[in-house]
This record gives sequence, structure tokens and C-alpha cells, in this order.
Amino acid sequence: MFTRIHKVVAVLLLVSYTISCRKDDTVVPPVTTPVDTAKISVVKGFYLLNEANMGSNKASIDYYDYTTGNYNKNIYPTANPGVVKELGDVGNDIRVYGSKLYAVINVSNKVEVMDVKTAKRLGQIDIPNCRYITFANGKAYVSAYTGPVSIDPNAPLGLVAEIDTASLAITREVSVGYQPEELAIVDNKIYVANSGGYRPPNYDSTISVIDISSFRELKKINVAINLHRLKADRYGHLIVTSRGDYYNTPSKVFVVDTKTETVIHRFDIAGSNLAVAGDTAFLYGSEFNYNTGSFEVTYNMIDLKNLQLLNKSFITDGTEAEIQMPYGLAVNPVTRDIFVTDAKDYVSPGTLFCFDPSGKKKWSVTTGDIPAHIAFVIEEE
Repeated sequence: MFTRIHKVVAVLLLVSYTISCRKDDTVVPPVTTPVDTAKISVVKGFYLLNEANMGSNKASIDYYDYTTGNYNKNIYPTANPGVVKELGDVGNDIRVYGSKLYAVINVSNKVEVMDVKTAKRLGQIDIPNCRYITFANGKAYVSAYTGPVSIDPNAPLGLVAEIDTASLAITREVSVGYQPEELAIVDNKIYVANSGGYRPPNYDSTISVIDISSFRELKKINVAINLHRLKADRYGHLIVTSRGDYYNTPSKVFVVDTKTETVIHRFDIAGSNLAVAGDTAFLYGSEFNYNTGSFEVTYNMIDLKNLQLLNKSFITDGTEAEIQMPYGLAVNPVTRDIFVTDAKDYVSPGTLFCFDPSGKKKWSVTTGDIPAHIAFVIEEE
């Protein structure tokens, strides 16, 4: 939530400049940049969703094509020239499921649905203040704050909406905790991290457990205040991050066993973003503290099989010194190449860095504003 507030302040400072510069329909010019050699892989490419600052209506999608080695910036306007205002305001999540690409556009209150091969628009699902998306058995599940974007001690409970991926209709909804964030599915249950980010200092501290068959909230697991990231691993664990309160309670990382639905481990490291690949969790922390007025940036890894902190960065060649503000994080599921985005000052184009599995930089490229979320495109069998 801190980051979102920070972005609001930034856009208030720059809004007049931004509006004055928007004379054309296309906000970010489409650009193709060669960054690597062409490769044959079951991973055909990936989409990168640029959040852009709140109120700027500059969310955009880039696409990296492994078959050409080209990075294509801002592809949505070219694929959809008839869509007014393009993608919308604040891209918050992007995923591929089947033949479709889903982009969650937070402040535009919609999930944009596109053809995964062409990025041509197929439709939209209207969900107020939607946040993150996951999938199972032909259904999409979307977390949503539901209320308006504002700090409010009386902000309403959030929800998880179920969407039929064939008809794109909302089929069921269930109430969860306050300001729900990332969600994961394990054994026919949805686990969603509740933040309470609109209600400081009375943050939520729970994970809601939803039975998919009945679509009821079965229970809440108490973890820590202001939860955000939540990923499942192959051992039935949930790796979940707490942002803390930005004062005296720092960010931490927790492990929840889904068999007992209890917290079984805590790592005293900051977790601002998280990616899981094989037996490794990759994390960075960009933790702001109001007492010091400064950020502390860290990189780390966790051995998920033994639940041990590896205490080393996944960037090994010193490139982290070039990254002003780490923001997005993803790992290629086949090559294990690691991708880190740099949001810089949140109001100018960012940078995408690609590292090989040993942590050495392979290439980097300029993106849209606040590059944040990556969805890999896997070749169908």
C-alpha cells in the first residue's frame, strides 16, 4: 500500500505535465528492440505488464519474443487500434490461461481479456478495485478490494470473484478479509492474503481459506499484519510476505503448511516481491521506513525443501548497483533465467534486466512506466 500512496503523490506532482503531453492517442510509442539471439524453446515468449502511475491511464503491455530475440514495447494499441484510452489505469497483474491473456487493471476496475497469440481484445470483466488473478479447472479467481481507492478506516471487506473462462461471466463471489492481495490454489482451496492496507494502523493479518466446491470462506489463518505476496510450492507450503507497518514492525516472510493450515516458519527478511521456481524462492526487499525516511534494498533466496535461508543474492555480477528500485520479479520456468524490473522513479520508463541462472546479466531493455508483472507463453502440446 505504501507504494501505491507514493505513486499517488508522484502523479499529483506531475499530472499537469502528463496531461499536457498527451496530444496523441498512443501514450507510449510502440518500439521493437533486438536484445538477444533467436531461440527455439517451449517458452515462446512473455508478456510484461507496465503498471504506470495511478491517474495517468498509461498501463501498457510489452512482449518479448524468444523466436526472434526482439523486445516489443507497448503492443496493445497496435493490436487494438479501436480501443479508446487503450489499456487503462494501473496494471496490477497479468496471466496466461489456455488461449487467453488476462490483464488485471486495478483503477479501471476491469480484467482485460485478450487472445494470447495476438493480444487482440476479446472482452472485459468489470470488478471494482481488482488486484490479482489465478486459475483452476476452467475458472478464473480474482481478488478485489471492492471499495474506492482511498485510505479509510471503514473500508469494506474484499472479495474473491469466480469467472467462467469460456463465457467471461462472473459466476460466484465470496467475501474475504480486508484488501485481499495475491492468491493461490492448493487441493481445491483458494488461499488469499489479506492486507488491510486501507485501514492503517489496523491492518488485516490473515489468509482467507476458501473451499472451491461450496465457495465459502472456511476459516482465516492468522499470520502477520499487512500481507501481500503469496505463492505455493511443490511441498504444500504457502510462502507469504508481510509488509509490516513501515515504522517499527518490519517486513517478514512466512511459511504456512496447507495440511495443518498453520504458520511453520518465519524468515526475518524483507519480502517485497517473490518468485518460486523449483525448490527455490527468489525474493527482494525494497523496504521503506518512516523513522529513517529511507529505503533498504535487499536480495535473497530460500531453499524451500529444507526451509533454509540461503543468505545470498541471485544477482552475482554487481548489476544490482544499476537497479534504482526493484519492482517486478519472475523466473523462466524452463531456462531458469531470472527477470528483475526497475521502476526507477515511478514516473518515467523503467528497465527490464535478464540474468542467467548463475546471476550474471544477459541483457537489459527499456520498458514502459513501472514494469511490474510477467506472464510466460508456453507452447501448447
